[in-house]
Amino acid sequence: MEQSWIRPHTDSLDRRVHMWTMLDAPQIHTASRQFSGPLDEDGQPHGFCTVTYSSSDRFEGHFTHGEKNGKGKFFFFDGSTLEGFYVDDALHGQGVYTYEDGGFLNGTYVDGELNGPAQEFDGEGRLVFKGQYKDDSRCGECWVYYPDRGCVFGEVNEDGEMTGDSVAYIYPDSCTALYGSFVDGELIQARLANRISKPTERPRFEFTPNSPVYSHDKSTSTCIATHALLPDPYESQRVFVTDSMIKGAGQGLFAKTDAEPATVMAFYNGVRITHSEVDSRDWALNGNTISLDEDTVIDVPQPFDQTEMYCASLGHKANHSFTPNCKYDPFIHPRFGQIKCIRTLRAVQKDEELTVAYGYDHEPTGNNGPEAPGWYKQELEVFQQRQETPPGQ
Repeated sequence: MEQSWIRPHTDSLDRRVHMWTMLDAPQIHTASRQFSGPLDEDGQPHGFCTVTYSSSDRFEGHFTHGEKNGKGKFFFFDGSTLEGFYVDDALHGQGVYTYEDGGFLNGTYVDGELNGPAQEFDGEGRLVFKGQYKDDSRCGECWVYYPDRGCVFGEVNEDGEMTGDSVAYIYPDSCTALYGSFVDGELIQARLANRISKPTERPRFEFTPNSPVYSHDKSTSTCIATHALLPDPYESQRVFVTDSMIKGAGQGLFAKTDAEPATVMAFYNGVRITHSEVDSRDWALNGNTISLDEDTVIDVPQPFDQTEMYCASLGHKANHSFTPNCKYDPFIHPRFGQIKCIRTLRAVQKDEELTVAYGYDHEPTGNNGPEAPGWYKQELEVFQQRQETPPGQ
């Protein structure tokens, strides 16, 4: 797993902790600060005041003879803020640190340091961390959540990292888990386990008998997987491959069980190549390609498009539809790292074929029309004709 997803704001928070500690220090001279508001007889802020520091940081809140006492809020030069209740110049109780990107951390402060339970959210309001802090560092058992609804649970080490032999990656169903050794949130070796505790209880896991060993297995430009025939345990519960119901489509991906909307069904792993490589070769070679980001394309080339050669992930088996029941979404996978997944757009039934919109460019790029394979152009033309035909005709 990518480390940036594990602790998205830690460096920023550490920097801010240092800054507000310095701002609170008594050796700061009046010459480096500008006061706006009532002052006492010694020229110290007293009452509700605004203090602007030479660093361009600003504090607005209540003072008692130069010390922060009561509600107050720091506005830092980078756009982040810290708000809470101050006692004798130090933050105490609940405080909210808001990052420059809109994410925020609700934490418990003692003498100006994070000590106690805390929750962290990203810029879209999604929970990304839940656990304990001690002296501004994560400690004890903690949760790290990903936007794709997977998460990692375990006891962090002295550096606040999810490192140890009793850490679990829990899939989006909140039940299926890989339990074992992790370093800073990245899978080293783990076995399949099931979470047997209630959602409101401390997680407890039970190993699956005869489970294989799973390890981090991120692909390269030449290696799709070290264990190409080791299926993903979560995916195996939800999909299977058989002949498609779509004429001429070959094999397709089908639901093994009923699924609600927004359910992750399958994963799309493959070798990692560049967009220029995809664009420069014949479309016949691009049947199993999907864009991962601006730099990388995931590809399942021959002969790995055959399940006898590769079945560690099956997302590439989903066929195209202009009225799909699924979509591609980003996913941080414990074995494969950052890939794509297939997530339902609506409820699907057992044995229903799962389809996605391949999303080729519909705009003409020359005499040959859209930049897409021939079969896609033909289906697009049929679909557009149907859309233009009035109902009943």
